[in-house]
Amino acid sequence: MVVDHRSAEFHDFFDRHHADLARFAWLLTGEADVADDLAADALVALWQRWDKLRAAEHPLAYARGVVANLARERIRSVTRERRRVALFWSRGPQQTHGPDMAAVVDVRAALDRLPFRKRACVILRHAFDLSEKDTAAALGISVGAVKSQTSKGMAELERVLGAREAGDAVSGRGTR
Repeated sequence: MVVDHRSAEFHDFFDRHHADLARFAWLLTGEADVADDLAADALVALWQRWDKLRAAEHPLAYARGVVANLARERIRSVTRERRRVALFWSRGPQQTHGPDMAAVVDVRAALDRLPFRKRACVILRHAFDLSEKDTAAALGISVGAVKSQTSKGMAELERVLGAREAGDAVSGRGTR
């Protein structure tokens, strides 16, 4: 039996990184059912370029960039669609899967309010603990842009979450 090293390397890459790429997609889009599809689409794109990427210094950074671009396209598409049907549909409360923890719901809602690049920087830096350099490589932007977008994104999250916490205290719900 002939072993295809190219295929074995890709399968190893897939096994090691698929779950994290899907988690990244979920954090970017907020749609659990879409996250696996975006990760799979990104991995298909990687497979098509695997001969070049397998020798690259950071193929995972490239994969994260592909996921980010696919998520951005998905968000834009969904936003356009929502604008088209806004007159006919009212958006109901978002369902959460798993434990209904108020803090998780608040953070998810606050992340959804951030512009895409700020959201991606915050998620890669804090949820995935990537360095500024790795985040820049994944998103195809400069390290300075990562620093700026992460700082601004965190400030917006603090402002939004702080306002919610203050509102909770006033309404008697307490803090989390």
